[in-house]
Amino acid sequence: MKTVGIIGGGQLGRMLAMAAARLSIRTIILEPQEGCPAAQVANDHIIAAYDDAEALRELAEKADIITYEFENVPEESAARLAAKRPVFPPPRALSVSQDRLTEKTFLNDNGIPTAGFRAVDTVEALEAALADFGGRGVLKTRRFGYDGKGQWVFAGEGNNAEAAFEALNGAPAILEEWIAFEREISVIAARGPDGGFVCFDPAENVHRDGILRTSTVPGNISPALADEAKSAASKLMNGLGYVGVCGVEFFVGKDGALLANEFAPRVHNSGHWSEGACVISQFEQHIRAICGLPLIDPVRHSDCVMHNLIGDDMDRISEWMTHPGALVHLYGKAETRPGRKMGHVTVLGDRQSS
Repeated sequence: MKTVGIIGGGQLGRMLAMAAARLSIRTIILEPQEGCPAAQVANDHIIAAYDDAEALRELAEKADIITYEFENVPEESAARLAAKRPVFPPPRALSVSQDRLTEKTFLNDNGIPTAGFRAVDTVEALEAALADFGGRGVLKTRRFGYDGKGQWVFAGEGNNAEAAFEALNGAPAILEEWIAFEREISVIAARGPDGGFVCFDPAENVHRDGILRTSTVPGNISPALADEAKSAASKLMNGLGYVGVCGVEFFVGKDGALLANEFAPRVHNSGHWSEGACVISQFEQHIRAICGLPLIDPVRHSDCVMHNLIGDDMDRISEWMTHPGALVHLYGKAETRPGRKMGHVTVLGDRQSS
């Protein structure tokens, strides 16, 4: 029986462990928090920091294959583990995704269009970049931002470059050109060790305050646009020598142009709908990919809308429990806080004809 090591103990690690158990694959997590969501379902739990040398040694000894549930895994930790065990997705995917400038450059170099961007390390560089983009853009830290954190929006009037730079504490940053987009979409794709590639149907996503609220499948996405998004995911994953599941987010401009926003080298929130509306979930697909098992064509059998349960949304949980066609998945988090993802609900609609 194989054992998969998972770095991180959040809800994604939890759902990976649950998918592994269905395939009689053991899981062991490395996570400093006791009682975390993944620890409630994994076979073993190493309670230690992600950069703890002894904990990394133990994880490498106990696991046959190692993966991770979030992209801010310390690069040195991934390198240490990769010297002893296969690490999927490969550490290079981590290093590219952890720096927004490196990420955007990599996407462009692999023929995947993005919004315009500039590296900004000083207030003067920021002012020059704003001038290039007509005074409108989004300033982001190059590293360690998620769910809208570490960002500053310039609307074109009353811009204060100095205040924005100070708000990011002078961290290396990137200014991205403001895109007047019609909608946001994403694709979840999987690539195996042999280069085999499969892709889930694209989802149309709605964010609020930088946090994903809903994913709708099928969305308002033409077949041509869906194929373009899937092709971009394939180029990205081939360029990285990727193994596992990856989430790629896009903007659809008012002119219909598809622009990649970012990718996550892991299972992704906008793919949670696959648990209830597809013949295989993104989580099982990831476990299959990293363990060298056959990938499954992810045929969708039902239309659906996935709703994230954020903070006080838990006050409505009794309503969701009785909602027709609603599949509720709670993450086992003890404390509800504003902006915290507590679970999700997938509401199934019409079934697809076979």
